[in-house]
Amino acid sequence: MENWSLISLCVLLGLTSRWAVSFHSYSGAGKPPMFGDYEAQRHWQELTYNLPVHEWYFNTTNNDLNYWGLDYPPLTAYHSLACAYIAKLFNPEWVELHASRGYESHSHKLFMRATVLFADALIYIPAVLLYCFYFCDGSPKQKVATAFCILMYPGLMLIDYGHFQYNGVSLGLALWGVLGLGLGWDLFGSVAFVLALNYKQMELYHALPFFCYLLGKCVKHGLNGQGFFHLVKISLTVLVTFALCWMPFLSDPKQPLQVLHRLFPVGRGLFEDKVANTWCSLNVLIKIKTLLSRETQLFLSFALTVLFVLPSSLKLLSKPTLWQFKLALVNSSLAFFLFSFQVHEKSILLAALPVCLVINEMPLIAVWFLLTSTFSMLPLLLKDGLLLPYVVTSLAFLFLSLYLLSALERSTDEELRLAPYRKLTQHFLPKLNLSRIVKWKFWLSLVAMAALSITSVWLEPPPKLPDLFPVLVSIFSFLHFLGFVIYFNLVQLMEPQRRKNQKKTN
Repeated sequence: MENWSLISLCVLLGLTSRWAVSFHSYSGAGKPPMFGDYEAQRHWQELTYNLPVHEWYFNTTNNDLNYWGLDYPPLTAYHSLACAYIAKLFNPEWVELHASRGYESHSHKLFMRATVLFADALIYIPAVLLYCFYFCDGSPKQKVATAFCILMYPGLMLIDYGHFQYNGVSLGLALWGVLGLGLGWDLFGSVAFVLALNYKQMELYHALPFFCYLLGKCVKHGLNGQGFFHLVKISLTVLVTFALCWMPFLSDPKQPLQVLHRLFPVGRGLFEDKVANTWCSLNVLIKIKTLLSRETQLFLSFALTVLFVLPSSLKLLSKPTLWQFKLALVNSSLAFFLFSFQVHEKSILLAALPVCLVINEMPLIAVWFLLTSTFSMLPLLLKDGLLLPYVVTSLAFLFLSLYLLSALERSTDEELRLAPYRKLTQHFLPKLNLSRIVKWKFWLSLVAMAALSITSVWLEPPPKLPDLFPVLVSIFSFLHFLGFVIYFNLVQLMEPQRRKNQKKTN
């Protein structure tokens, strides 16, 4: 009974925190003519409700692709259509063709915020709770504490309930995929991940670990027998799920080609805005966009992404365990964020999800990463008028995670996975305390983030350097992410197995 009370309290506080953030501003509020992501989501409801399916992704008289044209996969479009039917019941003006552009009202904001909350309560939050209770070690109270900290991650709350998006849907579906594979329900997990991929194409960040885990498991069972038949069942499940999602677009060959063209807009260039990845940071010193052709940029980003994804994927293929799977998800998503083509600052949420999945095993590193990922989106959050919820949610997450997870106390060399490096240094530097160094770096990093946050808000940049503070934020965050991807790769490649009490998943 006590456990159910704790779970209920955990969910209630998670929902309350989300709703509190939703009272603040959103992307593009009162900023015509394009407004922002809030208007994009509303506009997709408008066009999916009023236009036939074959016009959703094409430029027509009634669908100007330059005005927030639909550029997400079919499942997002179906979700927008479902929301539009409900919106029509409340107020037809919310989805009226053309006339509803830029529509803003208190009641409509309430409706839009409620759709995000409902989606989270239906998909993301149950997945988090089930993951923590099935795959996190410790007492029931510790599992609830872990779930609470994951639900209180500020980055996802600020983007979905502040800026306004539905990342909880795709991330929640991906987490259901992890749950399915972890429980041995490979077909269910495959369906869940295909749905995530058909909701947001950025789920490709997680695709290779899913593929390698399932293939490695089939190889382990023998491709001459049971493993082969299992691989066939998985392949058919994936193909059927894809076919069902894309069915309305398969009657005309032009339709799927146009959808793919919208999903992967190569013409937008290597990067946009100030994102904390390699290309934006390197562009401060070398103007890559002007020096290299677009084809060269594509090849370079593809080559480096593969180079950083391949080692962890091969390790997972040879050792398909849940622990290796989670680390491969972290490494793959970070490699895509740092090196792939056309990355947005919000894409760091795709790396944040798998880091949340290892927060119970390595709390200090995970908390550090999650705070950094939130900080990396500071320019976007300030642009949207979300300073107050950014400060409050970040401080709350820091306090709760350090207290509930005992992150600072659980920072020995073993907890930090630094034991192999301690053995290498003990002969040359016997007094070197790697754990203490990591904790000092953690606190210095937090101080630097606080200082950059304050200067970004209170100081005016020099007239000749108007983007000084966003650039500093992106470079500072990039250096952290680069360090994290190296660290997580070393942990995965050099650690032969997870700590004791690993749950059997195969």
